[in-house]
Amino acid sequence: MNTVSPNLYDRTLRERIFHGVLFEILAIGIATPLASWLTGESLMDMGVLSAIISFIAIAWNMFFNWVFDQLQKRLQFERNVAIRILHACVFELGLIVLAVPFIAWWIDASLIRAFVIDIGLILFFLPYSFLFNLAYDHLRARIIRRGHLQIQAENT
Repeated sequence: MNTVSPNLYDRTLRERIFHGVLFEILAIGIATPLASWLTGESLMDMGVLSAIISFIAIAWNMFFNWVFDQLQKRLQFERNVAIRILHACVFELGLIVLAVPFIAWWIDASLIRAFVIDIGLILFFLPYSFLFNLAYDHLRARIIRRGHLQIQAENT
């Protein structure tokens, strides 16, 4: 069984902000035109809606991933594919609870229509979240290992 490096998932507030903002900027760029096209709502309305939901998602992302990191420290599990699938699903469930009432209010729709729209967004965001975080974890681990190897080389 692989062991988890104790510092591999310690993240600063600055890194958490970077991670969340990068995630959301890429998502807005992809999801806004798609949501506008699928719902028939204006690109402007969907753009503002996407930006506000992104703000909500950034705050949720930072909190959720902090809790996730704390659980990993305590339970010592690996971030494998199954864990990343669970991570993405639980994250999206929390975001539904936060976003659906706002969507309904913003586009003047029922909670059911807002929920259906949000489900459509989730069909985009589940694979996006999974792939983004999988790639981010992989690149972050490579950067950390490289930095660690450089530090060791400098000390010898």
